[in-house]
Amino acid sequence: MADNTNTGSGTGAGTGTGAGTGTGTGTGAGTGAGSSPGASRRALLLAAGTAGAAAVLAGACAAPATTRPTAGQPSAPPPPPPPTTAGTTTAPACVLAVRAGAGPYYLDVGLIRSDITQGRDGVPLRLDLTVVRVPDGCRPLAAAGVEVWHADAAGNYSTGKDTFLRGTQITDRTGRCVFHTIVPGWYAGLAPHIHFKVRPDTHTETTSQFFFPEDLLTKVYTRPPYTRRTPPAHPNTRDSRYRAAGTTMTLPLTPHDNGYHATYTIGIT
Repeated sequence: MADNTNTGSGTGAGTGTGAGTGTGTGTGAGTGAGSSPGASRRALLLAAGTAGAAAVLAGACAAPATTRPTAGQPSAPPPPPPPTTAGTTTAPACVLAVRAGAGPYYLDVGLIRSDITQGRDGVPLRLDLTVVRVPDGCRPLAAAGVEVWHADAAGNYSTGKDTFLRGTQITDRTGRCVFHTIVPGWYAGLAPHIHFKVRPDTHTETTSQFFFPEDLLTKVYTRPPYTRRTPPAHPNTRDSRYRAAGTTMTLPLTPHDNGYHATYTIGIT
C-alpha cells in the first residue's frame, strides 16, 4: 500500500549516525502520510554545525515506563551557527521544515522504549534526536514525546498486535533522546523513510519523516536481509516526495559499529 503524504516545502539540512537490536514478528506493507490525527504545526529545522552535531551525540533520553508522551512538529539543521564572543551564546539560524502525514500504518501504541527493533533483522541504526523550541531562542525542550515508526527490511510494517519498529521516547532536560533501530527497507515506489511525531504537550503534535542518502541505501541493500529482494536502482529519486523534501529531511549518516549513526535537531514553534 502506498503513502498518501501531504508535503510542504523548505530548505535546510539534517545531521546523522546509527545502531540497534530487539525481538518480535509481524506483517504489513507500505507507509503513508495522509493528514496527521492532531492539528499539524509548522516545523522549523535547527541549523547545526559540526561542533553542534557533536554535542547532540552526547545525550540520550530513555525511560522504561509505559506512559503516554506529549505532542509537536519537527525540523533539521543547515549551516553552522554564527561565531560568538567569549561568555555569550548565539542561537543558530532556523529554517522551515516540510510537513508530512502519519500514513495508514500509524498505531497509537504508546510504547516508551529506546530499542524498537524487537527482533527485526537489518543494518543497525542509532538515531539521536534533539528537540528545541524555536521561538524561545532554539532552546532545548524537555519532556517532549518523540515517536517513530517505519517498515522492516522487507518493507513491512507491524500491524494488529505486532509492535516491531515502533516506539516513543521522552526528551531529557537537554531536549535529547535516542532510538536504536534498523535502516528501513523499500516498498511501493516510495523512498525509504522513517515517520516521526513530536508532542510538546497534550494538545499539539507534529508529524514528518526522515529520508536517507540514496548512495547509502544502495550499499545497505546489498547486505542481508535486504538481499532477499531485488532493490530498485534508484530507491529515492522515483519518489516525488523525496524530490520535494529530501534536501531538508535527509539524514546524513556516519558508520557506527556494524551500522550507522544519525543525529538530527528538531525545532518546533
